[in-house]
Amino acid sequence: MNKKIFAPFIVLAAVCISIFATAQDRVIHGVVTTFDSIPLIDAEIQVRSTKQTVLTDSLGQFSVAVNSNDRLKVSANGFYNQRVRLEDKIKLVAVNLKLKPGEKNREYAIGYGHVSDKNKLNALANLNSDDMDFSQYSDLYEVIKGRFSGVQIMNGEIIIRGINSINSSSAALIIVDGIPVDGSMLGSIPPVQVKSINVIKDGSSAIYGSRGANGVVLIETKRGND
Repeated sequence: MNKKIFAPFIVLAAVCISIFATAQDRVIHGVVTTFDSIPLIDAEIQVRSTKQTVLTDSLGQFSVAVNSNDRLKVSANGFYNQRVRLEDKIKLVAVNLKLKPGEKNREYAIGYGHVSDKNKLNALANLNSDDMDFSQYSDLYEVIKGRFSGVQIMNGEIIIRGINSINSSSAALIIVDGIPVDGSMLGSIPPVQVKSINVIKDGSSAIYGSRGANGVVLIETKRGND
């Protein structure tokens, strides 16, 4: 009689244990960067379901156990927080945190150790639509020429590191919303639609291969929720 009474409870307990054991057997690996290439150290990764928190290593990498359709909150001092939704098939996550505008936030990023070499961050120039009104300019060439120190516009090309060769191009690589584009495309993008412009002047541009040897201009346009 007692066995009949307790049998359902034993089955239920076994099911619960099985569910609990498999709920977090999924491990997500990821990397956190800024300006698309600089790894962020000790960035905080928090799992929504369990509130578990891990920190990125010296390469900006992390691993964390999650539940099905979980979410991650990624944060670091001096940067905008970012939330990442994890669908069932996702195993790898790449998060690129945006540096908040202002010199104080650059100091946070360096002082808290999120960027190991301050020269990397100081070699980056940033303009954000929160800082200035891009609509007052007629085109992006005018924005870039007037606001980035040492950057020149020559024959419709953006020159960051000066003229390197008479025969080969010295033009910077231009990337719009993650896609490399021809410099002539800048004339067709209304400044009012631009969210941010970042210029990479130093060796950090090496992540883009030989095409980034002359520096890189990263342009992010506004989306529907911006």
